[in-house]
Amino acid sequence: MVANTHRKSSKSWMLLRALMVVIGGFVTAYGLEAVLIPNSVSDGGVTGLSIVGSQLFGLPLGVLIALLNIPFVFLGYKQIGKSFAVFSVVGIVSLAVGTSLMHHIPAIIEGDTLLVTVVGGIIIGFGMGLALRNGGALDGIDMLAVLLSRKLPFGTSDLILFLNLFVFIIVSTVFGLQGAILSGIAYFIASKVIHIVEEGLSGSKTFKIITNEPELMVETVRDRLGRSATYNIVRGAYSNEEFKEITCVINRLEESKMKEIIREIDPGSFVTVYDVAEVRGGNFKKNDIH
Repeated sequence: MVANTHRKSSKSWMLLRALMVVIGGFVTAYGLEAVLIPNSVSDGGVTGLSIVGSQLFGLPLGVLIALLNIPFVFLGYKQIGKSFAVFSVVGIVSLAVGTSLMHHIPAIIEGDTLLVTVVGGIIIGFGMGLALRNGGALDGIDMLAVLLSRKLPFGTSDLILFLNLFVFIIVSTVFGLQGAILSGIAYFIASKVIHIVEEGLSGSKTFKIITNEPELMVETVRDRLGRSATYNIVRGAYSNEEFKEITCVINRLEESKMKEIIREIDPGSFVTVYDVAEVRGGNFKKNDIH
């Protein structure tokens, strides 16, 4: 009976996350179609390349977003994990459908370049951050940056900015130098909003968990995330009972999966989460999520 309840709770949580990713996709589409594109300002990443392709060849923006992200979704599946890839497909499809449905809506801001970049950046940053916070991505360049960060001595955010320099050079061929500069400013603002909403792609988090099922929790985390953990024996000040406190350091992209595991095994467990500025030593690296 308890197992069935946990399964139902897990399915509800997955559906809620999927809904948040869909909302994130539509919010981003609105920012593009109602603010940026009508004012000759682009986004970065694969979406920016799709906007350029749409302007040059007259193809539907939504179709290009879906097609150009296919190889990156495959990359995400192989290198980051199945659930991340699935939620990313949901997000990318939502963004593609959203841009198609909103293509002819009137612009909410026209002419004021400063206001366009600020408002557009905030809207698309909020949408992308909402998707990332719930385990998906709206742009394949984020997945590429995560992969390259494991091969190169640079952080994910640094690589995202570096890759987007090439995108904005291409954008300048369609929207001109001013359009490319404004696009870069809008993207910079969006990246800061993403960080606020999602707390960043790079970096790590420490989970401290006190649960009635410590062995099962550690075994499941090891099997699904490929992460090890340590035990600390702690004593409750009120009950005077001894507990095994689990400490586990994970990548930020694994956070949603970690919370899902905790809900499945012991939703009543006591959990504290800390930001980690840096992880060194041991065998800490990105593993596939199951």
